[in-house]
Amino acid sequence: MKGFDPKFKDFPGYILGITKEIWEDRGISTLHDYYSSDIVVRTPGSVVVGNQKVISATMATLVEFPDRTLLGEDVIWSGAPEDGMLSSHRILSTATHLGNGVYGKATGKKLVFRILVDCHAINNQINDEWLIRDQGAIVRQMGWDPIEYARDLIEKEGGIENCIQPFSPVIDIEGPYQGKGNDNEWGQRYSDLLSRIMRADIAAIETEYDRAVQTEYPGGVTGHSFSSVDSFWMGLRASFPNANFEIHHQIGRDDPAMPPRAAIRWSLQGKHDGWGVFGRPSGAEVHVMGMSHAEFGPRGIRREFTLFDETSIWKQILMKTG
Repeated sequence: MKGFDPKFKDFPGYILGITKEIWEDRGISTLHDYYSSDIVVRTPGSVVVGNQKVISATMATLVEFPDRTLLGEDVIWSGAPEDGMLSSHRILSTATHLGNGVYGKATGKKLVFRILVDCHAINNQINDEWLIRDQGAIVRQMGWDPIEYARDLIEKEGGIENCIQPFSPVIDIEGPYQGKGNDNEWGQRYSDLLSRIMRADIAAIETEYDRAVQTEYPGGVTGHSFSSVDSFWMGLRASFPNANFEIHHQIGRDDPAMPPRAAIRWSLQGKHDGWGVFGRPSGAEVHVMGMSHAEFGPRGIRREFTLFDETSIWKQILMKTG
């Protein structure tokens, strides 16, 4: 791990280690070292620049959820220490709403939700990031409906004209990472499959997924078998039938003691002009930032994890409809 602290034996160890150090060990000040001063952090809700903003947000979150854990389920990565590495880190987070904050007055409610985050690191420092938190799962466990949460957020931020703009290519800021991942066969296989599904080749599901596939989708929804996959991807695509589907990054990996895996970062860009999981067509121009992980077995994909932020999509729709 040339350029990295020798206490980290490998790149997954670095990603898992600094996450625990920052959040659970309260080493928030280490963000001055582990994050570059001009890091670009993209979430479905916004784009921010600079580690000082990351530090402020981290402290605010820990005030509201002081017992938060970030359990690293997997790190799917590409690159080399000399040139920089990109991690796609899947996290299962637990937290109790014990403090006042962005979600309102403390409720004592216990939460479980997933996060997918892509980080580019070189010389022991992260300088580019894409992060999706399962906001739909969070707000439902807090007692909100995602639509109502999005409506309330717009009002709190000063209305449609003044609220924070959700992420889209229009407001994106170019960071230092220009890579596209690797050419491993599993990443290519998953990329091809998602592209087929987005072209309405729904028959690909029964040929490329294991019949016993376990799925983990936005809203904290766990499902099984073909019907879960079909319902999720069809419901999303039906809402944005003419939107452009684009794969921005793909990684495939074969690692000891692990199944073949793939990580894809993708987007849908276009109008909300179809009936699907986002209700009546609104004509709103919407950007969906998505990330997916897949684990393969002898009969196809055995586990699939996909996230997008439902509340940010509803926010874009509400900003159009008023």
